Amino acid sequence: MNLLVNTSVGSKSKRSSADAFLVLESVRFLPNFKRRKEVENVKTALSIAGSDCSGGAGIQADLKAFAAHGVFGTSAVTSVVAENTLRVIEYQDVRPDIIEKQIDAVFEDIPPDAVKIGMLSCREAMLAVAGKLREWKPQNIVVDPVMYAKNGTPLMEESAVDTLISEVVPLADLLTPNIPEAEKLTGLEITTQKDMEHAAKLIHAMGCRAVVVKGGHHMGEAVDILFDGSEFYRYPAARVDTKHTHGTGCTLSSAIAANLALGYSPSQAVGKAKKYINAAIAHAPGLGKGSGPTHHFYEMYKAYFGEGSKNAE
Repeated sequence: MNLLVNTSVGSKSKRSSADAFLVLESVRFLPNFKRRKEVENVKTALSIAGSDCSGGAGIQADLKAFAAHGVFGTSAVTSVVAENTLRVIEYQDVRPDIIEKQIDAVFEDIPPDAVKIGMLSCREAMLAVAGKLREWKPQNIVVDPVMYAKNGTPLMEESAVDTLISEVVPLADLLTPNIPEAEKLTGLEITTQKDMEHAAKLIHAMGCRAVVVKGGHHMGEAVDILFDGSEFYRYPAARVDTKHTHGTGCTLSSAIAANLALGYSPSQAVGKAKKYINAAIAHAPGLGKGSGPTHHFYEMYKAYFGEGSKNAE
């Protein structure tokens, strides 16, 4: 497998972002592609989610996160969202039969080692996705129950929440609600880590194999809490002082899916994904006039261009 396009690209200081994707002979900057043999045994992941035209969230973020972990990404678009870092203008749902056909197209040809589910705005989309997952029976299903955009715009119909709970949640190997989503699912008011634990138990009882309640909406240290039905795991991280957090939930859940595809346990996958998203937030490129995207490829760029490079930052 020859991935080398051109090795004569000059010194690191003169390399462009494009060169980083052309010069892959050693693939040394991909943490999961350490030897050429591993490149020939690529793991795959499917994102079933909405499209974000601004590139920071949704399927666009998922595919970037998969790629950053050395996982080949495929997709099934559920909604086309016209949004940017400032606002959601409008979205158009994809017909349920087209969602089903996209899923069939992926599974019959490039069956995924993990599946990440994001925006399902309506009951019809949920039923279409749940039906196909029952048909194809994939492993490592990560469900991010997307209910609101970063600016608070609803992305799930109120009437569809019950369908999410009854049809989609029981299929999840791991569910990743943030605090507002966990509150919506459970009816609880969540203000403490004890509340997060209580919510995690209630959500787990809805049928998912494990749940991580994300603490990013709390003040102070950002602690995520994973419950696998028997144990709690805590993932603390210092809060980054930034407004650039567009697509963090999408990116975290797809990073978890990528790590599950690579064979890590749920607790390991969450820990690795947490470190990845923290670095991506801390080194956000500062794009957009509002809540901008994270840097999905920071670690890759840092390894390739070197610490302190403008491309890495």
